[in-house]
Amino acid sequence: MRVDAFDFELPPENIALRPAVPRESARLLLVKPGEALADHTIGALPDLLEPGDVLVFNDTKVIPAALEGVRLGRHGTTPKISVLLHQRLDGARWKAFAKPAKKLEQADLIRFGAGSLEARLEAKGEAGEITLHFGVSGPELDAAIAATGTMPLPPYIAGKREQDEQDRSDYQTVYASKEGAVAAPTAGLHFTPELLQRLKDRGIGSAFVTLHVGAGTFLPVKAEDTTEHKMHSEWGEVTAATVAQLKAARRVIAVGTTSLRLLESAARETGTLAPFSGSTDIFITPGFRFKAVDALMTNFHLPKSTLFMLVSAFSGLETMQAAYAHAVKTGYRFYSYGDSSLLWPTYHD
Repeated sequence: MRVDAFDFELPPENIALRPAVPRESARLLLVKPGEALADHTIGALPDLLEPGDVLVFNDTKVIPAALEGVRLGRHGTTPKISVLLHQRLDGARWKAFAKPAKKLEQADLIRFGAGSLEARLEAKGEAGEITLHFGVSGPELDAAIAATGTMPLPPYIAGKREQDEQDRSDYQTVYASKEGAVAAPTAGLHFTPELLQRLKDRGIGSAFVTLHVGAGTFLPVKAEDTTEHKMHSEWGEVTAATVAQLKAARRVIAVGTTSLRLLESAARETGTLAPFSGSTDIFITPGFRFKAVDALMTNFHLPKSTLFMLVSAFSGLETMQAAYAHAVKTGYRFYSYGDSSLLWPTYHD
């Protein structure tokens, strides 16, 4: 499909720079193809679902993966280099995006922060992607990144205000437990311990999967046709215990596109949900046949993004165009810190 088919007008003022307080006070648009749109809040979620339904959360934890440093030892200059880690390769190596990448060559040494963390440029790829080999590894490297880095806020937030200490908690789900993401699974940011308890009291289950969200989620689609776009891979895991829980569920509701993409990756080869551990670069566009998910809770995405393509595949392009037009007109807040939606597929009960 033409990428232009997924374009729409989004006024800058509709992009949220801070989350709603409290988290569950954010708005929630109920979208059922063929039915009228309905405005709710996140707090109404227990009443919009049924006992026996299971919400699937991504329990990845965002690390402070944005690093500022300088290149050392060439031509007597030390240009500033910004790095965004996006995929761990092993105990000492990470794939990352560098800016400006044109100032880097293979074997260059980069020193980050106050100088306690250094990395050698091992390889240089396309679109600013590099491979870094750090001078320390394992838990020592993790601690150094935590001390030196900052939270990797999306560029459309970071470009409008300075990051502050509040973002360390705002840009993390309350159930985050497994470090490795460089972007938050943002639909999960709306949940509080109190809301999770009300869902449990209603008989609605919770299941957890892990997908370490990479910085590729922020990359624009530069191709003119969706068949020409290449997704960056991300590591994920669906355990056998989670598979058993979901097979016994009345309905499976993915909380966020990351949970949905991982579940559909786990079901892609056999046609039914199965345990999964490894990398996925699944790219979901209209025409995709969903096998693992009955409904999707997700925030509002940017024009021509892979995520707007995904929701259009799930609920239909015309349905989502109408939903987004309503959201823009009525002041819904978009993207990471914004409001959310509960989507049902083209065929639903």
